[in-house]
Formats: sequence, C-alpha cells, structure tokens
Amino acid sequence: MSTEQLRYNLSGATMGTRFSAVLQAPAGLDTAAIGAALQAAVDSVDRQMSTWNPDSDLMRLNAAPCGQLLAVPDELLWVLVSALQVSVASGGAFEIAVGELVKAYGFGPQPSSGRTPGRPVRASEALEIDPALKRVRKHAPLTLDLNGIAKGFAVDEMARCLEAHGIDAYLVGIDGEMRARGVKADGSDWKVALERPVRGRREVLGALDLSDIAIATSGDYRHWRERDAKTYSHTMDPAAGEPLQSNLASVSVLCTSCMYADAWATALMVLGLERGRALAERQGLGAIFVLREGDELREVAVGL
Repeated sequence: MSTEQLRYNLSGATMGTRFSAVLQAPAGLDTAAIGAALQAAVDSVDRQMSTWNPDSDLMRLNAAPCGQLLAVPDELLWVLVSALQVSVASGGAFEIAVGELVKAYGFGPQPSSGRTPGRPVRASEALEIDPALKRVRKHAPLTLDLNGIAKGFAVDEMARCLEAHGIDAYLVGIDGEMRARGVKADGSDWKVALERPVRGRREVLGALDLSDIAIATSGDYRHWRERDAKTYSHTMDPAAGEPLQSNLASVSVLCTSCMYADAWATALMVLGLERGRALAERQGLGAIFVLREGDELREVAVGL
C-alpha cells in the first residue's frame, strides 16, 4: 500500500470569517467527514462563546442575575478558567469583563451605547467558577467578552479534531490565529505570513516557519472606529476604561496553545513594549512587537 502523503485543503465559515486547514495525509482521506468534523468543532465554540448570538451560553451568563449559579458547558468553563489565569498573571491587562466598553465604542453587535462606562469590575474578582460542579456565578454585574481568547481556543479545537482523525501534520487557522503540527511532506516547516499592520489593506511584513507551535496576533489595524475625530482600536485598556492608545501596532505571540497565544497577545498589546517584553520574558513566551515610529515600523523580538 502506498504511503505517499498528499496535501489537502479544507475551509469553512465561522465567527464572521473563515477557518482553514492544510494537512498532509495518505490518499483516500475522507475529506467530507473531516471537513464536517472541523465545521462542527468551530460551530460549537461559536454557539457557546459568541457575543453576536443572543442565545449563546456566554450571553446567557451575561444575562443571568448576580448570585445565580449557572451550569455551563465544559469548553466554556475551560476558557473562562484560562482567561482568569492570564488576567491574574498579566496584572489585569487581559480582561474579559470589557463587554460594556466594547459596546460603548461600537465594536459589539449593537450600535454604540454613546456612554462611557469607565473601568470595568475585574472578572477575576467578581466571577466565581466551580470546575467540579461546572457552574459559574457572578458576584457583581459583569458583561463578559471572550473575543480575545475564543478564536484561539477554536483553533485548538480544530487541532484536536484533526488529531482525533489520526492527522499529525497540519496547519489550521482562523484569521491570524494559527497552529501547526509536524512538517510538510518535503520535510520543511509550515510557513505563515506575518501581516504588516496597515489599516485598510493586506500586506506582508515577513514570514515565520512553524512546527508544533501556535501563533496569535493582536493589533490596532484590523478593527477600528472613528469617534470625535479620533481613531479607536477594538482592543480595550481595562485600567483606563477606554480603547487602547499606544504606539504598538501589533503583538504576535508564539506558544504551544493557540488559546493562550491569543490571550497573551492581547495582554502584551495592552501592556506596551517595555512592560510587555518583561512579562513575556518572565512567562517564557516568544513574541514579536511591531511599533509605529513616525512613518516607520520597528520590530522587537523576544524569546525567538
């Protein structure tokens, strides 16, 4: 029997964008079954964690009254626990209780509320999670937003899906969140583009070779709004209670989990170069900071 490895490309719609999977496998692979499994995996994450779906498990939690114990699915529970871990480790730079800020500045599913709610209550202080009972309870009004971690988790779910089907060489991704395992058939690593942080167009800044690692990028160039003659990024600064104002254009983080890479990229973006670089070194993260200096871009790499 031939053991020749073929290249397969699968994709589908999710989270307002598309997922992609490039994989190496022998001839005769049931691509329809694997494509359906990948679609089911990302649909499950969207169904649980979307802020655009009023019936998602996350939105049920947001709507629940304070003090009520609410059962949540395993995946959402794990993402909430992981989000609070990164929040505490980053000194609150990564914060999921920014839903009202997101809405106020027009980045959510509803039109801008027109008011500025100020600094949010920290989820790590007001959200009780019971992993044993798989229940969650709010001790203060919280509007949670998982857009800084859920997409990375969905990429990890795609990886788990492929591995469950015996695929051990792949590159999966949703937008700039990617995870690679193994190598291509010719023995080379998977190559991904690092996007130039320019608003309104897609350009390549450079390329990275990936194998057995994930990468996620946070930046100010993909989603922004104009308000009061100012440009606001979708990344919220929890300490300031407003959109982040920084000369950092983007931060890309590499680690084994795309979920953690996603959350840490947001945290380092909020912290800025100096504090972010120091934290990345303490956490053992690989990171690429891209700064705007006038009309020029400058890259600073940590741990690579």
